[in-house]
Amino acid sequence: MLVTGFPAQAFGTNCYVVAAGPGEQCLVVDPGIGVLDQLEETLAQHRLSPAAVLLTHGHLDHTFSVAPVCGARGITAYVHPGDREMLADPAKGLSADLTSMFGGRLPYTEPDDVAELADGAVLTIAGIEVTVDHAPGHTGGSVLFRLPGASSSWDAEELCLSGDVLFAGSIGRTDLPGGSTPTMMASLRDKVLPLADDTVVLPGHGPATTIGRERASNPYLRDLIAAPGRFL
Repeated sequence: MLVTGFPAQAFGTNCYVVAAGPGEQCLVVDPGIGVLDQLEETLAQHRLSPAAVLLTHGHLDHTFSVAPVCGARGITAYVHPGDREMLADPAKGLSADLTSMFGGRLPYTEPDDVAELADGAVLTIAGIEVTVDHAPGHTGGSVLFRLPGASSSWDAEELCLSGDVLFAGSIGRTDLPGGSTPTMMASLRDKVLPLADDTVVLPGHGPATTIGRERASNPYLRDLIAAPGRFL
């Protein structure tokens, strides 16, 4: 399996491309701000054709380029219903400071074809099986995408595209609209900690890590393990 990615021009948001192999259809995950040129280069390099866009959540830094990516190819964007409204109005997920940074009016267009994700759903697109785990807390509709990783360059049994739920050494912020610290902690307890230690985590920002590494060193997971009821 081919899994590659690169950071967007703004906020360092990781955009990922996943395919069964070179020359195949692929999934584009979280096409953020200013990614179109590099995405086209990545697709051309590996001779890939996008079959769908998967969104880990509805924040603008993860969704900004979804309409042009989908519209140019007539493909579907997948998002959890908890964040569906942010595809139509991204300001609903931003703080006042972030909204003003964009000048109050966001140059954004909603994709024509949007499908909603359900917790526990298993999608088979472009020959790739993706399991969806609803993991709210950063936003109401944040999800994890899990897929087999044994044939990837990481040679792990499973890969987890974690969006802004889990980072190397940290977790996503919970102070934006729709965020909740107790809900985030419940998601970490119920959806992240049960994953196998060798699961490779590909986060929405920053470097890749593993569940085992985060279980041992991430202060949020360590605190949750030590006192599972403290934050809930």
